[in-house]
Amino acid sequence: SMDNMYFGAFREIIEKARFLRNNMTLAEKRLWEKINNEKVQGLKFRRHHPLKSYIVDFYCVKLRLAIEVDGSNHLQKRQSEYDRERTYELNELGITEIRFNNEEVFKNIDAVINKIEVVVHGLLNLPLIP
Repeated sequence: SMDNMYFGAFREIIEKARFLRNNMTLAEKRLWEKINNEKVQGLKFRRHHPLKSYIVDFYCVKLRLAIEVDGSNHLQKRQSEYDRERTYELNELGITEIRFNNEEVFKNIDAVINKIEVVVHGLLNLPLIP
């Protein structure tokens, strides 16, 4: 149902998510190219997906996996407190969250994808093939 998908997100949040989808950052676009169209273990990711009062950059409904790409503002104290609170709330909903910063996405996209795959394997309980 819609409720299970968005955990009761309000309409304003859903509208804001639509705006963000149409105005992706370069780092988000870069990562999206790599995870879109079931390129990671055949999994479907959604862009800017509303969850409760939050919007996560990328979300896999099947695995309850959220992926965040942080800009430099996440280094500020208030923002990092907000991030921690949000991570806690998402974890309470049974959602796993992985965070990357823009620099990682631009400088080493392969390591980013690798980390996502390691987490995905863990969530799917698949053995890792070296």
